Amino acid sequence: MFTGIIQAVGHIQHLVERPGGDARVTIAAGGLDLADVGLGDSIAANGVCLTVVEKGADHYSVDVSAETFSCTIGFTPGEAVNLEKALRLADRLGGHIVSGHVDGVGEVVRFESLGESHRLDIRAPFRLAKYIAAKGSIAVNGVSLTVNRVVGEEFSINLIPHTLEHTGFKALKAGSRVNLEVDMLARYAERLLAYTDATDKD
Repeated sequence: MFTGIIQAVGHIQHLVERPGGDARVTIAAGGLDLADVGLGDSIAANGVCLTVVEKGADHYSVDVSAETFSCTIGFTPGEAVNLEKALRLADRLGGHIVSGHVDGVGEVVRFESLGESHRLDIRAPFRLAKYIAAKGSIAVNGVSLTVNRVVGEEFSINLIPHTLEHTGFKALKAGSRVNLEVDMLARYAERLLAYTDATDKD
């Protein structure tokens, strides 16, 4: 589990393809402290939970499956990635509960300055739109954010200067693609309601 509070911005160093569409990806950790990270630990990269399989002083490697490549973005060599180590029980939950299991890829529609802040508009895949609500939470490239406005499949977010400074969002522009993870409470609520309706009809 993660909180969506980014701890460092790293970048993809190497990608070595393997049979079947899998790959081993090496990530430069940026300012992320790897001293307490062991093999088998989880680190989220742009919101994707990945297992550390090799580690150096300032970098680590993960194995990425073909399935993960098919439903996420962010593994191009040289690309900046938002990094967060897995949540410990004693940590503060500063964002919201993030699983690191990306639900889909959205597209940036608009990214513009509004004084000191920035407005970020994203178009979500149709199947995810029903889980996104105004004043609800969503993870974009692993960052816990509050939705300000929703119209159809598009939603708006306000980014404060601190968020821009400490994430890889500065590189976004119209047409950029981003990993999305909807609030897991919304998914469980839908499942509960669907199950209740089915039970009532029996």
